Amino acid sequence: MIVADKNRDMRTLVVLALICGVLQLSLAPNLGLGNGRANFALVFSACVSLTVGGRRGVIAGFCSGLFFDLSTTGPVGLMAFCLTVSSYLLGMEGRDRMSGDLAFSVGAFSVFALAVSLVYHLAMLLVGQADSLIDVVFLRTLPTAFLTVVFFLPFAYYFSRLRSSGPSLGGSRRGSHLTTRGL
Repeated sequence: MIVADKNRDMRTLVVLALICGVLQLSLAPNLGLGNGRANFALVFSACVSLTVGGRRGVIAGFCSGLFFDLSTTGPVGLMAFCLTVSSYLLGMEGRDRMSGDLAFSVGAFSVFALAVSLVYHLAMLLVGQADSLIDVVFLRTLPTAFLTVVFFLPFAYYFSRLRSSGPSLGGSRRGSHLTTRGL
């Protein structure tokens, strides 16, 4: 019997939001590579989108993007828009992708981290907060995407183990198929 523990899912979501919020405010501004900083709002929205997906993932993307916008000097709404779109695209299937295929989840996140970083920093160039296209691509976008992917890996590993633990139906191991004998 599969039991849906909605309180556990909500607790996990709140703890994840608190951890990523604290890391965004404390670690991200102080740890950089070039002009790039890790984006823990993207980490949070991707974790929610890849585990839950659907409406909850899109709402998490918008809220985390708004939190990012309010905690930085960039235009308000830009990261909220980027994370809303990326959360929608990452969570389109509405199933737990992290426990199904961790490598695909990390690969998809890497592509979206690069795309979100590029769009965000190109917009910062347009509003005059970046110097040149070289600064945007090589000193901001690539380091930001790299740091974000590096900090996403522990979260992805945790969520891949969180969902896949526990007994499966019929006592079979995860990934194996049930066979019927004598029917």
